[in-house]
Amino acid sequence: MQDNATEVTAAGIARLAGVGRAAVSNWRRRHADFPKPVGGTETSPSFARAEVETWLRDQGKLAEVPLRERVWQQLVGHPEGPAAALTHAGYVLLLIHDRPASWLEASAGSDERLAALLPTALEQAVTPRFGPVRGERGVHAETDTASSTAVNRPVTVNPPVTVNTPEGGPGGSPAPHTPAAHTALTALTAPAGPAAPAVPAPAAAVHLPTGPQLLPSAPLLRGVAELAAELGARQAFEFLLGRHLDANPRQYTPTPTELARLMADLAGPARTVLDPACGTGALLRALDARPGQELHAQDSAPELAALTALRLALHGPATVRAAVGDTLRADAFPRLRADTVLCHPPFNERNWGHDELAYDPRWEYGFPARAESELAWVQHALARLRDGGTAVLLMPPATASRRSGRRIRADLLRRGALRAVVALPVGAAAPYNIPLHLWVLRRPEKAPGRPEVLLADTGQFAGEGRGGPDWGAVRDVVLDAWRAHDRDGTLQERPGLARSVPVIELLDDDVDLAPARHLPPPAAADGAEQLAAVRECLDETLRLVTGLTPPPATTAGPARWPLTTVGELARGSALVMRTGGNGGPTRVPVLTDHDVLAGTGPTGTLPESDDEAVLTRAGDVVVPVLGGGSVVRVVDGTTAGAVLGRNLVLLRPDPAALDPWFLAGFLRGTANNRQASSYASTATRLDVRRLQLPRLPLDEQRRYGARFRALDEFERALRHAGRLGDQLVRGMYDGLTDGTVPPG
Repeated sequence: MQDNATEVTAAGIARLAGVGRAAVSNWRRRHADFPKPVGGTETSPSFARAEVETWLRDQGKLAEVPLRERVWQQLVGHPEGPAAALTHAGYVLLLIHDRPASWLEASAGSDERLAALLPTALEQAVTPRFGPVRGERGVHAETDTASSTAVNRPVTVNPPVTVNTPEGGPGGSPAPHTPAAHTALTALTAPAGPAAPAVPAPAAAVHLPTGPQLLPSAPLLRGVAELAAELGARQAFEFLLGRHLDANPRQYTPTPTELARLMADLAGPARTVLDPACGTGALLRALDARPGQELHAQDSAPELAALTALRLALHGPATVRAAVGDTLRADAFPRLRADTVLCHPPFNERNWGHDELAYDPRWEYGFPARAESELAWVQHALARLRDGGTAVLLMPPATASRRSGRRIRADLLRRGALRAVVALPVGAAAPYNIPLHLWVLRRPEKAPGRPEVLLADTGQFAGEGRGGPDWGAVRDVVLDAWRAHDRDGTLQERPGLARSVPVIELLDDDVDLAPARHLPPPAAADGAEQLAAVRECLDETLRLVTGLTPPPATTAGPARWPLTTVGELARGSALVMRTGGNGGPTRVPVLTDHDVLAGTGPTGTLPESDDEAVLTRAGDVVVPVLGGGSVVRVVDGTTAGAVLGRNLVLLRPDPAALDPWFLAGFLRGTANNRQASSYASTATRLDVRRLQLPRLPLDEQRRYGARFRALDEFERALRHAGRLGDQLVRGMYDGLTDGTVPPG
């Protein structure tokens, strides 16, 4: 299939031409020769990309399309959908990365020749990384602990184990269980009625596409190869995958990069690692690479499992064993005994297999209640560890205290399996309004000599607004406390932060493991001094606010200036317009839209990639495009050098033509924002090109700019005073209620 079969939406046409979507709608109405829709719906049609490009070129409206945007448009318009197209791209990028000569040989010639030769070439690249695979459906691969060879899944016979009866069920004593007993019990206890639907057996995530399947992707694959030559194979895949994830935020729940690194560091170095709910592969990518490393991943979504497998293979030299299937119901690695298990399981899943798995041998610490799916994942992780192996799981805070899980929590404590519970700050991961927990577990080799559990609380390191936590402080506290506790079996108490708690103290009726309930408050010796310092700073800030208060305004009639738009100024080179990206250099602070709205410094992060990041300079004007608010920020020395984040537009005025404060001030006008905003569903989006400002001489601009700058200083002082006031009020309440501040 040729490139002209690739479709593009109206939004894509707007990006090709560098205009807004309204302009595309106008072209369709005014030009009879505009290409006709070839797909989509009446309200959201799609067009043949080649026809659109030809028309735009003939009209002189075709902007210079960067290679990345062109490849992305091909991927989005793929007839099999973007996920399938991205999978095909991943296979080719792995071939380019591992066997570049094979790609050059296959790509020399027509698209038909490329599609015919690719399956054989791909098999030569894929097999060493994933084990033997087959076309279309694939072969289930399972890694035996004694060998890394992928084999067809054998029939396994579970040894006799001991399980506890379900909480709230008849009796409470453990009973022996064997496969035969399982069959008999299932027959006796199964309710009458139709049989439960069969759970699909796990299958390999990676399977080779055939030549006919690859033929529609041929133009895309050639573009992907060009992108790999520009960025590198790994960075090209990360760019495309990042765009795909950003375009479908409701379909995926990624683990933030900093959190994944923390979890990997808590687990320590490992050769064999499992993530049974791998998602986008963030946890396995965070590991330090080791010679001969084996990564095992499973996810219930076939496309996501395949993309994660390719991502891991491109990330490093490890052997990857990835499978598709419901992990709790259809475990793909029943014989695996890993050094480490990392897991970000789905939360609050009631349909996790409670009825089918009542006598599963993994429930060594008790049968989880229907509402305790997270405790099923905990026990699955422990069952897949070697003796002494470590598991780190991200958990909702309710799992530490719900009464329905207290017996399992108690058994985890008694047997020394649960080693630490860490409360993370609000905003560490989705859902961002809840302080999630990390559980560190270890498969017991023997009964612990001095059974103590580390409890840590890093809630004080939450960031302002939605900027995210102070990950540097979180890492320092958590890793320092865990390493000391793991080395010595105990930890000297750190008030308000961490404490090693004897297991006997936790084995009460509730078995509540929430760290905040067991940690002493921070030392209050200097509490009064801190409050006095906050009050002194507040007094000084309020005096500053008084001095910055604008003078009384005089009344004048509305001005009748000639107006221009940001789009016209950009076309006339009076300013440069840039948009925030989807990746950039590692560990460079990112200015987010929330930072701009809150008036704080850069707090964000972006996925690491070799993308060309947009770096801010002093005097730039930054505009958020979501939310419908009239907020604009002029970059100063404290923000200069930060990477421009998503949902932000940067305007860089020519100082010989535009004053930045004049520009920022007029862009904040409420009426100006209203006329430049569009509405889609429940979101409001600002078309920055349509924002207006008057045509004034530079000297007059500077007069207005000086007044706008004074208003900005007044606004910042007000915000700072508000934060200090909140801090003082919270401190007084805390001091009065804990006795460190007397009432009189």
